[in-house]
Amino acid sequence: MPLIAASQVIRTREQAIEVNSVLRNTYMLLALMIAVCAGATVVAIRMTWLPPFWVMLIGIFVLPFAIQATSRSPVGLLLSFVYAALLGLWGAPLVSYALQINGMLITQALGITAATFVGLSMYTIVRRTDFSWLGQFLTVAFFVVIAIIILRFFVDLTPFALLISAFMIIVASALILFQTSQIVLGGERNYIVAATTLFAGIWLLFMYILQLLMIFSGRE
Repeated sequence: MPLIAASQVIRTREQAIEVNSVLRNTYMLLALMIAVCAGATVVAIRMTWLPPFWVMLIGIFVLPFAIQATSRSPVGLLLSFVYAALLGLWGAPLVSYALQINGMLITQALGITAATFVGLSMYTIVRRTDFSWLGQFLTVAFFVVIAIIILRFFVDLTPFALLISAFMIIVASALILFQTSQIVLGGERNYIVAATTLFAGIWLLFMYILQLLMIFSGRE
């Protein structure tokens, strides 16, 4: 059996400790972001008020880059909560409509989202699978999502709602797999960036699972 240098053992242990620290901090921040998002959604529903659509749209696409640029400072942490609140406001109309139809739709969507996130995360963490190859797909998907948002201003995409929802769920799942893999394998060492990316995946997953449930209930 070959001997392993002491420096290699120490380095391996240090890397394991760092990965565990990033995971712990990531999930703590992720939980807080989910709470902020839920709070913003509740406030928006009760006050029946939303910022202008273009403000939310710009914020949702600009803030991730701002968070990336400031991720090593308290500003990045603050922006991550702003991002969570903005997505909470963005999703408020759909959540409000679902509540009017059947509140159980929200519960079902939350349950499926939680089970999917835990399943994908545990698989990646336990198996330590490298999903970095999903990066190219996610890059292309980012531009497809932008195209879909722009097209909605000019074309009625309701006939394609089922297809779009399925595509978004696939993108969200790929994002969760990719980011979790980056953390576990040491490719992502900043918990603010990691939590923000995972949060975006969870939010997409929940919103489009909810849309699918509404479609199958015949109310979308």
